[in-house]
Amino acid sequence: MQVMQQLSSPVIYLICGGIVAFVAAVCVVFAVRAWRAGKAIGMDTAVLRRVVTSSASFSVLPAVAILLGVIALSGSLGIPWPWLRLSVIGALHYETQVAQGAAEQVGIHLSGSEMTASAFATIALLMSVCIMWGMILNLFLNKKYTNRLSRNAGKSGPSFGDQAMSAMFIGLVSVYMGSYLGQWISGNGRFAFAGSPLPLLTSLCAAAVMAGLTWIAEKKQLKWLEDFSLAIAMLAGMACAVLLNAVM
Repeated sequence: MQVMQQLSSPVIYLICGGIVAFVAAVCVVFAVRAWRAGKAIGMDTAVLRRVVTSSASFSVLPAVAILLGVIALSGSLGIPWPWLRLSVIGALHYETQVAQGAAEQVGIHLSGSEMTASAFATIALLMSVCIMWGMILNLFLNKKYTNRLSRNAGKSGPSFGDQAMSAMFIGLVSVYMGSYLGQWISGNGRFAFAGSPLPLLTSLCAAAVMAGLTWIAEKKQLKWLEDFSLAIAMLAGMACAVLLNAVM
C-alpha cells in the first residue's frame, strides 16, 4: 500500500504532469501554425473551423477508451504513470500487454497489493524502452516501410499493410485467449478445470458486444458508432466481470 501511495504522490504527479503539459503545448504550437498555413494558402475561415471541430470530435471520442485504460492500470501502477503513457505515445493494447508481461516476469500479478518499488521500476522501464524503437527506426526506415505497407493498394486484393495488421491482431487475440484458457484449464500438470474462467468469459462478453456494435454500424450505416465501439465493449467487459465475479 505504501508503494501505491508513492506512485500517486504529488512529486510523481508533478513529473508526469510536466511532461504531458509540454506535449500539449507542442500540440497547440503546431495547431496555430497549421491554422496560419491554411490562411496563407487562402482557405476560408469557416472551412478551417469545421476542420478543427471534426478533428476535435474524432480525437475526444476514441479517448474514452484510453481513459478506461488509465483507470484499469491505475489500480496497479498508480494514476500518474498510466496517464503519462497513454497521453503521450502509448497505445491501450500495448501498455496493458507489456505491463502484464513485465509483472509476470518479475513474479507478481499486476495488482496494487503485490506491487513493489523494484517491480514498478522494471515495468515502467520495459514499457518505455520497448515502444521507443518505433520512433527511432522511423528515422531510417520509414520510407521503405510505408512503401511496403502500401504494396498492392488499389488492386483486387488487400494491401500488405492490411494483411499485416490483421495477422498481428489475430495473433494478439490468440495469445490472450490462450492465456485465459490456460488459466482456466490447469491442475497439477494434468487436464482439469481448476482455474477461474472469469478472464475467458469476460473477453468473450466484450468480443460479443464489439461484434454486435460492428454489425450495427455497418448495417445501419452509423459511422459515428465506430468511435464509441471500443469504449462500449470495454465497459461491457468490465460490467460482465463484476457481475460474474459476484455470482461465481
